[in-house]
Amino acid sequence: MPPTPLLDDIPDSAQSVRPLLKGRQTRAAILDAALALASHSGLEGLSIGALAEVTGMSKSGVFAHFGSREELQISVVREYHRKFEEEVFRPALAEPRGLPRLSALFANWVRRVSLEIDSGCIYISGAVEFDDRPGPVRDALVAMVQTWQQALDRAIRAAVDEGHLRADTDAGQLLFEMHGLILALHHDARFLRHAGAEERARAAFARLVAHASPVGAARG
Repeated sequence: MPPTPLLDDIPDSAQSVRPLLKGRQTRAAILDAALALASHSGLEGLSIGALAEVTGMSKSGVFAHFGSREELQISVVREYHRKFEEEVFRPALAEPRGLPRLSALFANWVRRVSLEIDSGCIYISGAVEFDDRPGPVRDALVAMVQTWQQALDRAIRAAVDEGHLRADTDAGQLLFEMHGLILALHHDARFLRHAGAEERARAAFARLVAHASPVGAARG
């Protein structure tokens, strides 16, 4: 039976990849814990010390992956956006261009907010925390929210191009009202604990779409 190879016998490329993969896995685990902590305590509730306690790591171990509390907060914003994109945006791309895709985007958004009732939406809580606090964390939050709103704006305009919504539809206004519905859903479901908030949000969206639909389609 051949002897087990020593570390020195392993190719240099494999030796360099293993620590890299382990480092990425550790960072991903820290980010998951940080995202859970921020969802409950807000981005301001994040600290290297609190995260070290939650993960069972040393402060220096956490610090080595992020370098500062600010970088940790920005990384959490980006990770939240990545998950939001996976759960809300990408599944909707399977729907036909136009109103079906726009409706799927809103439905997925409602579902995501509903699942966050006991934790909280970092986009919403982050806006409250950083609305009057300029800096890199606020800039990261704004960039992520604007990216999402731009995707919605494109979906609305595509629905107009496809003839699913009237040619004179004000995309900015419709986007504003859709966002308003999500804020109302978050407030009523999370703060007031009103039952049926999801259904009200869906019904309100249906009215928005009906109002913007071409006359012939609305009558049909």
